[in-house]
Amino acid sequence: MEGTIFSIIPAIIMLVLVLLTRKVLLSLGAGIIVGALFIHDFAVVESIQEIGIIFYNIFISDGSINIGNIYLLSFLLLLGMLTAFLTASGGSRAFGDWMINRVRTRKGAQVMTAIMGLIIFIDDYFNSLAVGQIARPLTDRHKISRAKLAYFIDSTSAPVTVISPISSWGAYIIGIIGGLFATNEITNIQPLEAFITMIPLNFYALSAVLLVFLVAFLKIDIGAMRIHEDRAKTEGKLLKPGENNVPGDLGDAFEPHELGRIYHLLVPIGVLIVATVTAMVLTGMNASEAEVTILSTFANTNVNLSLFVGGVASVLTALVFHLQQRQPRANWGKILFEGIKTMLPAIYILLLAWMIGSVIGTLETGQYLAQIVSDASISSAFLPLLFFIIAGLMALATGTSWGTFGIMLPIAAEVAVITDVSMLLPALSAVLAGAVFGDHCTPISDTTILSSTGAGSNHIDHVLTQLPYALIAAFASGVGYLIIGVTNQIILALLAAIIVVVLIGLVIQYINNRK
Repeated sequence: MEGTIFSIIPAIIMLVLVLLTRKVLLSLGAGIIVGALFIHDFAVVESIQEIGIIFYNIFISDGSINIGNIYLLSFLLLLGMLTAFLTASGGSRAFGDWMINRVRTRKGAQVMTAIMGLIIFIDDYFNSLAVGQIARPLTDRHKISRAKLAYFIDSTSAPVTVISPISSWGAYIIGIIGGLFATNEITNIQPLEAFITMIPLNFYALSAVLLVFLVAFLKIDIGAMRIHEDRAKTEGKLLKPGENNVPGDLGDAFEPHELGRIYHLLVPIGVLIVATVTAMVLTGMNASEAEVTILSTFANTNVNLSLFVGGVASVLTALVFHLQQRQPRANWGKILFEGIKTMLPAIYILLLAWMIGSVIGTLETGQYLAQIVSDASISSAFLPLLFFIIAGLMALATGTSWGTFGIMLPIAAEVAVITDVSMLLPALSAVLAGAVFGDHCTPISDTTILSSTGAGSNHIDHVLTQLPYALIAAFASGVGYLIIGVTNQIILALLAAIIVVVLIGLVIQYINNRK
């Protein structure tokens, strides 16, 4: 069943179950089991062994420890500890009190969160978790639902990093483009120049970021998001009733220290940022084989190790502050335990997401979707739109933007060079845009999981509330890619995408105001 239409069935089962049951662990588990049965032609024993091997390979691969995964999981635990210390010290409450006197409106709190998402563009993982820690005290005090906070985080993490050349994503993409140009003997443009030229062609990333600010300014709350926001504003419930046990939420574990100060939050967060970025630069420089440049540094940086280093440094800083506070104060062992406990749901989801990603990879779901493009006889004018759609479906099914880049960018380059070389950059941009779109729609994406974790939101609530906004940005992007294919006019296509987003936003605002 590898590489055939049957390879997409486990992903479909998983997605349908998520929508019907809202139980992400059950849905992921079902997808994993069905996929394993497909791999081994429904031989039960071999399928069980396959699941065991996949889980084992998360931690041990090719006879050696998979240290990257362990670093990331450890960082999530450290983040839980840090969150607990920031709460117990009273730092989060003090920061919320301080900010609410300066950012006096819900609109201002939402705009501030979006701006922070744009500023922290080095890496999507780092963006998702750091912005959540900084913004949550502010958004909580203004009664902004955790689902909306997760949306702001997710829609300003990958969309920003995918168009930033100085980021882990940008460096990775530029590296792929360089190889594609060499393979196809393209010498009239350099990889970095091509990447920068492609920025205004990434209609989805730009539309998604624009929509975030429209949502903040115009109060565009759609569907489930409106329910969450109404509950937060009228009842003060940032989560659903009874949903206190989500990543980042400590419930009534302990009372914040009465003498908490702003620096009890800002200094540990500052240490997290400085230590992580410093480690990213150092690991990237050490791994650069040739001349060390900004691009080579971010192309070779060890993100997971850097996050772990930053996490350890920030937790130790927070611990020192806690021990300096006078009694009565919460027991530091209990703080660590409660912090770890809050992150366990996110870790369970991430482990199962990695497992179903491995199953889907073995079934060659991505290759099947890519083959559809290769076999299709289609006018070159429709290539950007087609690649946007296929890349979106691939990222949706596989849960990985980077995997989609790796599979689809070479195909897009080859097809464009053969059919119409003027469509090369639009086609490559469409792949990048589609991958981020699919990433925003799937519950098994690392970035989606970490965005809900950073916000302290229920994971499925985040996926379902973000989906309408992702579809709006995707529709606008589709219009843009159709226009760029027909006219090859970048400015016209970009303006069309922007106008569509703004018009839809204004229409929704008008409808909401009439209710």
